[in-house]
Amino acid sequence: MIRSIRVLGAALGGLIGISLVVGQFAVFEPAPGAPLLVAAWVVAWTVVGLAALPYLTVIPAAAILRGVQELSTAEFVTAILGLFLGLLMGLLLGLPLSALPGSLGTLAPLGVSIFLGLAMVGLTVAKRHDLVAAAESIGLIRRSPGEDGAGGPRILVDSSAIIDGRIADIAESGFLFGTLEVPRFVLDEVQRLADSSDNLRRTRGRRGLEILARMRREGTTPVVVIDEDVPGTAEVDSKLVEVARRGGRAILTNDLNLNRIADLQGVRVLNVNSLANAVKPALLPGEAIRIRVIQPGKDAGQGVGYLDDGTMVVVEGGAKAIDSELDVTVTRVLQTVAGRMVFAQPQA
Repeated sequence: MIRSIRVLGAALGGLIGISLVVGQFAVFEPAPGAPLLVAAWVVAWTVVGLAALPYLTVIPAAAILRGVQELSTAEFVTAILGLFLGLLMGLLLGLPLSALPGSLGTLAPLGVSIFLGLAMVGLTVAKRHDLVAAAESIGLIRRSPGEDGAGGPRILVDSSAIIDGRIADIAESGFLFGTLEVPRFVLDEVQRLADSSDNLRRTRGRRGLEILARMRREGTTPVVVIDEDVPGTAEVDSKLVEVARRGGRAILTNDLNLNRIADLQGVRVLNVNSLANAVKPALLPGEAIRIRVIQPGKDAGQGVGYLDDGTMVVVEGGAKAIDSELDVTVTRVLQTVAGRMVFAQPQA
């Protein structure tokens, strides 16, 4: 594509050079070595066209396309609406301005139209939530709370859920509906982890960025980056809760502290750990299982092992069976937001 554009640019540049020579040949004719000068002139314009046309066409178009892909449906629709209104206002104002004398009558309407178009795009995108609320209040549109223009819930994603990585599999399985929104400040937090000098933090950050790239590439659930922020608030968790509360959105996380803060402020939370616990096979008191005891527990005589799904099993009196398999009977199951813990005792 770039090569074809460069060839086209070279051809256009050469034609411009030739047309200028034809129109202004009297400038070149008196000069010594006029043919060489004309040839150099045309070659110079050819090189300019070869180098400049991609920067005037393909590269700006690619940048615009990337920007449009990052917009949510609501942002895109309001931007189009704002552009239309701005150009319409520019057209109406341009009619009297075109009566100005000289070149001012040509340039003033064009400048006013461009200014109003860009200004209205920025204004409508910045006030899109207020515009949607106003449209709802007069009955132009109807939607349930927390839904965006695409007809699904808008879910803010926390950095802990991004780094964890399970959201990609959850989205791929079809259990997530709507649009996942990653605030810019959350993306910056993941980027800081990826740039960290600590190997573990750097690995986690890079994994998070790879997960986001994978989800955007697969496209099962839309993922967009949003620029909403909370000026005057430095803590990422507080910003996330405020943005969610302000926009009527849920938060996707596996951070227990963020979960509690959001609950206190009436913000809905989708906890990845809670989902993982919900789909684990149920264990009931009295059920027999076989467990490998791998380490001592916190209390004297206890042994600890893990089920295949990662559930911790505390075996009373299992300390003497460390590094061996043991048949145990479940006595009780403790369920918390942080996970599930099973207590058992060796079978007689």
